[in-house]
Amino acid sequence: MGAKYTIPHEVTYYECDVNHTMKLSTMIAIVIKVSEEQSDLLNRGNDYIHQFGVTWIITHYEVFISRLPRVNEKIQVTTQAMQYNKYFCYRDFWITTESGEELVHIESIFSLMNYTTRKISSVTEDIIAPFESEKITKIKRPPKVESLENPSSTAYNVRFYDIDSNHHVNNSVYFDWLIDGLGYDFLTTYEPKYINVRFDKEVEYGKQIESLYEVVDQENGKQTRHAIKIADKKYCEAQIEWQEK
Repeated sequence: MGAKYTIPHEVTYYECDVNHTMKLSTMIAIVIKVSEEQSDLLNRGNDYIHQFGVTWIITHYEVFISRLPRVNEKIQVTTQAMQYNKYFCYRDFWITTESGEELVHIESIFSLMNYTTRKISSVTEDIIAPFESEKITKIKRPPKVESLENPSSTAYNVRFYDIDSNHHVNNSVYFDWLIDGLGYDFLTTYEPKYINVRFDKEVEYGKQIESLYEVVDQENGKQTRHAIKIADKKYCEAQIEWQEK
């Protein structure tokens, strides 16, 4: 497994919601920033990989939450490039307290996308070698996301500030779209403990997306199922398990 990289972070009020806990979209943005810092330190940042005509994209997150970071809390954010094969790279993230208590563990899957064709490109040794991650031949299959049966929906326009330097919607934005429709009462009563998200297609500027969601009652808390669609095409799907605060 590859080398770990850690940075300290103090949670600010504007990174949190009305529950005084870190927003999911902010949490994802912060962990990705840490992976980008590590890449820069290893001289494998965006400037380096762009010379090959490729850029990193994220195809999947699996998020395990003991509790979300709280406003004014000092935390440690760690990343490690774990394994890779011909087309996929597996990177983990951890958010811990200063004393080492694990708050969040994220398992992610990255791929390289060709800028021109917008298709998946193979992972080259030149790009991946400095991360010291393990080379494997197996393609890992993340857990399946259950289909929606009787969803509600909310429409959103893709704004200029939803778009990142890769010219598509930043993956952190999806988390706001996915859960916003659940509403104030739900989101102030329940907190997420497990998230399974798969990204299928790029969402571009100027589009209107439809966020589909439904709440499934469970014996121990609740489960929600989600999908992001444009017309009849699915761009993202997710399943979230919740517990009462």
